[in-house]
Amino acid sequence: MQEAIQAMAAAMITKTNQYLSFKLGAETYAFDVGNAREILECSAITQMPKTPEWIRGVINLRGNVVPVLDMKMKFEMGKTEQTVNTCLIIVESTLDGDLFIVGVLADSVQEVFELDAGLIEPPPKFGVKIATQYIRGMGRRGNELFIILDAERIFSGDEAEEMLAASEIAEHPQAQQPTDEQVAPAGA
Repeated sequence: MQEAIQAMAAAMITKTNQYLSFKLGAETYAFDVGNAREILECSAITQMPKTPEWIRGVINLRGNVVPVLDMKMKFEMGKTEQTVNTCLIIVESTLDGDLFIVGVLADSVQEVFELDAGLIEPPPKFGVKIATQYIRGMGRRGNELFIILDAERIFSGDEAEEMLAASEIAEHPQAQQPTDEQVAPAGA
């Protein structure tokens, strides 16, 4: 029994994980590649009315309406300015058991790499610009530190509901517009 526990511990130590790193301003962040579906050039984003500022709008991704999130605005780091390096990371997570897809604006995408689990530390209790509930851990590669984000936590709760509402309005705008019969006064 003890040998089985030691073998399991050794397997966990040698396990590597893959991450996609990207820049938000001067800081480096990463998502687990299991959540990062693809990377796109930043194309035209259709703005949506009555949505929070950090929801920049929606895009048409092969016939699907996908909300676009400005991570810098969500983390109160300013607005992402579109440059030649700006891109969209299409991220998958689950919301109430359903697959949820969102586009995340990033100043630039760095690389996909493997990182030994032993090089990931818990998030700090202070000194981080974003809420630690969104952080899976702090990774180290050489002298560089980066923040590993938890997609399941970022895209959950009321904020995810707002993103879903924006994409549903974009997909079915006529459902949000009153018809002539609904606008006409009674008895007219």
